[in-house]
Amino acid sequence: MPGERVAGERVAGDRLAEGRSVGLEVNGRRHRLTIDPRLSLLDLLRDRLGLTGAKKGCDHGQCGACTLMVDDRAVLGCLTLAARLDGARVTSIEGLAPDAADGGALHPLQQAFIDHDAFQCGYCTPGQILSAAALLAADPVPDDDRIREHMSGNLCRCAAYPNIVAAVRAAAGRMGGM
Repeated sequence: MPGERVAGERVAGDRLAEGRSVGLEVNGRRHRLTIDPRLSLLDLLRDRLGLTGAKKGCDHGQCGACTLMVDDRAVLGCLTLAARLDGARVTSIEGLAPDAADGGALHPLQQAFIDHDAFQCGYCTPGQILSAAALLAADPVPDDDRIREHMSGNLCRCAAYPNIVAAVRAAAGRMGGM
């Protein structure tokens, strides 16, 4: 009969539903989780770990609102399979300046975004800041063209782009770059 399985038969969906054990360091804290291999890094952080700073925008990798850092490189959380990151170090906006929530100092990029009015609605800001952090980790002295090029994958529906470039430039200076 169609749809019936023979004893012991496995289908692709069964393998996916079994889950996979993944070890990650998220914002300096180690986690061992059993996850569906189809789970995105963004959904893992938001739904399993309660880290809601990264935003789900387009969910197609086109807006950059979900940008995270994996081993100091910017990635799109919605397009990154968490199961492929075993042993990786993940940084979300919550981990950029972990003491800030308790009154500690903001990361220089966070402070620069405030100082230069580089956000309006703020929805894209966590992704913008993590993209900028990855840029400054790779290139501590980027010029404005390099900043614009690197940030081009992060859309701002409020069009704060000139202020974002100014904020990244200022943060680079504060961090010892420019």
